[in-house]
Amino acid sequence: MKRFFQKAKKVSKLISFLFLVIITFVYAMFQGGFVSWFLFFSFLPFALFSLLVLLYPLGDFKVERTLNQEQYKAGDRLVGTITLKRTIPFPLTYLLVEEVLPSNLLFSQQTKQAKRIIFPWFKNTITFQYALDRIPRGEHTLSAIRFKTGDFLGLMEKERLIQMKRKFLVYPHYSEMVYKQNENKFDQGSTSSNMRLIRDTSMTVGVREYQPGDRFSWIDWKATARKNDIMTKEFEQQQSHDVVLLLDRSQSSSFEAAVSYTATLTKAVLKYGSQIGLVSVGEDHSVFPLRSGEEQFSQIYYHLAKVQPNSKRSFAKVIEMEIGKFQPTVTFLFLTGKLTKETVESLEKLSHRHIHLQVIITKDEGARLSKEEHSYMNLLKRRNIQVKVSNAGHSTETISEVS
Repeated sequence: MKRFFQKAKKVSKLISFLFLVIITFVYAMFQGGFVSWFLFFSFLPFALFSLLVLLYPLGDFKVERTLNQEQYKAGDRLVGTITLKRTIPFPLTYLLVEEVLPSNLLFSQQTKQAKRIIFPWFKNTITFQYALDRIPRGEHTLSAIRFKTGDFLGLMEKERLIQMKRKFLVYPHYSEMVYKQNENKFDQGSTSSNMRLIRDTSMTVGVREYQPGDRFSWIDWKATARKNDIMTKEFEQQQSHDVVLLLDRSQSSSFEAAVSYTATLTKAVLKYGSQIGLVSVGEDHSVFPLRSGEEQFSQIYYHLAKVQPNSKRSFAKVIEMEIGKFQPTVTFLFLTGKLTKETVESLEKLSHRHIHLQVIITKDEGARLSKEEHSYMNLLKRRNIQVKVSNAGHSTETISEVS
């Protein structure tokens, strides 16, 4: 339908052009005299130029597009350069060149407009730049370049759309953060520590007297027979600082802040030397197992560049379905833009399982928690679940493994 209207518009302009030429000629023939013929011959050059514009092939243009960077972070500046080259030096009075922007880039601030009028005349090479400030995170596609020209009077117009697809990713912005575990040691009595202690049952370092809570399989029967008292094996204890992040992909005004904070946490934990995993469930189901190293960061970072708030399940349901896939010895960090009653109820159930839980509520800069969220925070704290509020714009923070 759109093509039909475009063709109809061209035909109507051609008919109007021919009609004007005929009218001026008929007027000169029937009216006679200097004035009527002067009008006809004055209009004739414009008519001939319009005819030449109609015959000029826009296919003579070769178009190139270059971008100033290969990779972008949210908030970066994109500068595009469009170059048009042609071989026929036809005098074009104007050329309207436009980068056809996708809907997710249309609202970016344009310090240099992506649509511009150029007056090339006989130039064979035409170059112009456009700039988009503070581009948003996500996967973007520059699909086509449109250029349009015409005559002096607007009687003839020609337009060409060149399909030039260029996909690029805008990665989430992340800040530098210091990640550390809390560890409090005392000279005597029990040790209060937020580090998970894992017993390596393959490494026996000695025996000790039986204590309530020791497993039956840990009893050393030979030592028990020798000392006539129940003795259990003592194993080497290993400290676990592994972290699993669970990202809430429900619709939220603070979703971008949650994604950015997830990237920040991932970088900080891996820099500390711990393993990290990520659970991200929306229309796609992405679970990154516990790993360390730069490759793990690259995979998670790539995922965060494309992730969208499109979960059809509530965050509470995702928590209940996914948390059992990891060992309970890790620290679970839940990142959400909005704390809901359903999520709080799921976390309360998990708190009875004696696993380390931490909730991070991400908000845009200047946004505040609602009264309901404040009450939910207090409820979680009474269940010994740490709750942290992160506002966008804070570049340097320190976060502990658990509190």
